[in-house]
Amino acid sequence: MHKILLVDDDENILYGYQRNLRTKFHVNVSTSAAEALGIISNINDFAVVISDYNMPGMKGVEFLSKVKELSPDTVRILLTGYADVKTSIEAVNEGNIFRLLTKPCPQEMLLQTIYQAVQQYNLINSERELLEKTLHGSIKVLVDILAVINPNLFNMAKRNRNLGKLIAARLGIKNSWEIEVGCLISHIGCIGIPSEILDKKFKNQPLTKIDENLFYSHPEIGKSLLTNIPRLENIAEAILYQYSDYNGSANTKEFKVGDNIPLLGRILKVLNDFNDAVSSGLDELGAISKLEKNYQIYDSEVFAALDAEVKGAAAGYSYEYIDLRNLKSGMVLAEGLSDVNGVLLLPKGSEISDVSLIRVLNYAKVRQIKEPIKILEKKS
Repeated sequence: MHKILLVDDDENILYGYQRNLRTKFHVNVSTSAAEALGIISNINDFAVVISDYNMPGMKGVEFLSKVKELSPDTVRILLTGYADVKTSIEAVNEGNIFRLLTKPCPQEMLLQTIYQAVQQYNLINSERELLEKTLHGSIKVLVDILAVINPNLFNMAKRNRNLGKLIAARLGIKNSWEIEVGCLISHIGCIGIPSEILDKKFKNQPLTKIDENLFYSHPEIGKSLLTNIPRLENIAEAILYQYSDYNGSANTKEFKVGDNIPLLGRILKVLNDFNDAVSSGLDELGAISKLEKNYQIYDSEVFAALDAEVKGAAAGYSYEYIDLRNLKSGMVLAEGLSDVNGVLLLPKGSEISDVSLIRVLNYAKVRQIKEPIKILEKKS
């Protein structure tokens, strides 16, 4: 049964509506806009909110506008005894309402309008669910592509995602999904870069000027790939700036500095340099010390958050040895996984993905994998 909220300062009208509707909907009532906003703050899954227009303290149009901010999916209906053009325009433009009804409203018309509003609410939620499933599916495909084209690239993406989530938490970013997803797919443009250049880059081997130009073109490639995916537009824009120095000493094609660089871009800048330092042979603390020498090229708050995470990671890890049959997605390799002839399949530090697990198991059907497999396990 769908939840609806009725708001009117006239208790007789309010409870009359409640008696007539309670067998068809889960009905809540309120005699003031302020009280109703408090109810919506605690119960944010109302399908429909119906408000009187002329209430003391806060007019219905202003109230419904605030309802939209608190609960965007809730469908809003305005009841008014002042059915003039001005009221209608205000209702549509400010309150973004679904229907405008005049008082007294016949029971049949009110009931029919609420049913239509519920249908609209269900449609909104169905479309959002479809969009979210499509988005999650698209992201999974992109990550699986990374795992296939270059395991080192995939491993870096997973580390970036984990660190990006921790940095976002330290910065107080509540809805951090864009940060996590952006860190995970920031290098998706590398699918357009020759594999030999990627191998040299992630093995910390010297790159020619042509190699460098090709590798650092991946943010633009990534942006072009992501721009047309719904809800990834902001991420697409931000990854373009993932190599931009905060103080403007180095920049991407589209120049921005300081806080004008999207937050995700500022986070990626720190993580990219941190990964480069680690791949050069430094441990994590050494990498932080190296970055600290050029602190001015980073957002100080973002760098401080990474610094705190690296230096505060005191929980530590232990090792465990397992057989191939016990290898599962999500496990992290403490040493490279290879066959008995020494052919390296996955490097040390790799997080096993669904795709890489399938590849290893299929490889094991024709070549013998070296066992036991050493994995990392975080201490509790």
